[in-house]
Amino acid sequence: MESNAVREPSLLAASGKEVLQTPSVTVREKRPMEPGLTAGPDKQGKARRPLKWLNTGVILPLLAGILFLVLWEQEIFHKIFDLKKYQLPIPSAIVAAMRENFSLLLSFTGYTLTEAVLGMLVGSACGFLIALAATAWPRWGGGSLTMVAALNAVPIVALAPIMNLWFGDGIGSRVAIVTATTMAAMAINAYKGMAAVDPLALDLMHSYAANKPAVFRYLRIQNSLPYVFTALKINATASMIGAIVGEFFFSSRGLGYLLSNSIKVAKMPLGWSCIVLAAIAGVIFYLIVERLEKVFIKWHPSQRA
Repeated sequence: MESNAVREPSLLAASGKEVLQTPSVTVREKRPMEPGLTAGPDKQGKARRPLKWLNTGVILPLLAGILFLVLWEQEIFHKIFDLKKYQLPIPSAIVAAMRENFSLLLSFTGYTLTEAVLGMLVGSACGFLIALAATAWPRWGGGSLTMVAALNAVPIVALAPIMNLWFGDGIGSRVAIVTATTMAAMAINAYKGMAAVDPLALDLMHSYAANKPAVFRYLRIQNSLPYVFTALKINATASMIGAIVGEFFFSSRGLGYLLSNSIKVAKMPLGWSCIVLAAIAGVIFYLIVERLEKVFIKWHPSQRA
């Protein structure tokens, strides 16, 4: 019986025998997908994306935090360190105090956060300008970094009365305190980023006859951006500390003022509510800076992971 297959044209070898030429390319038939099979790795990847955040970097800190709160609520820490409830309120009492004084705490948190943000912006801007001067004129500007580091070594409790005398007892004195505490981190980090440029890149700019402003704009400032955002992350938490400590001395509003008064009148759950809200505000402030870093320096290798 003759088969349905199509034969390839035959070739004659040197011996005279007929040799069949085998096809060089084979064509596979497309078979319909069986009902039980999936569409492939693409759909599996899409199905896994909503659960991408469930990794060990999120689950382990979350479980540790829950365990810490449970031990705290069951007064385990009170037994270990021999503490009373008025010394260390349990989380349920702190939550109740936050619920009862929610509007007051929200208003004071916004006031303290305003002081921290304004002071950090002014201090970071001043520190960046000092770094620019120290890089452009190393002989004259290098001493400014030493002065900024010396200012940063002065305790906040010593700066608070001076700033209150200079700027009054309003929001300006706390902004000045935060400015003084955040200036050094920005100046030192930005200077390091501007100075640590690749010599080959600097030679390339000089070969193109680039002037000094062009070198700063396209090379030194670009190279300092990762260092700048590192300083901003440090200042995000340091600014909250400076604002709260400044409110301890001369203020009529803010979390520091409310925390100081709560301790004086032995309202510890309310005082711990101020501590919790200050920590939450600091974390949110830090996450905002981290998000801005991913937007502005997405070209940096640290953001490609």
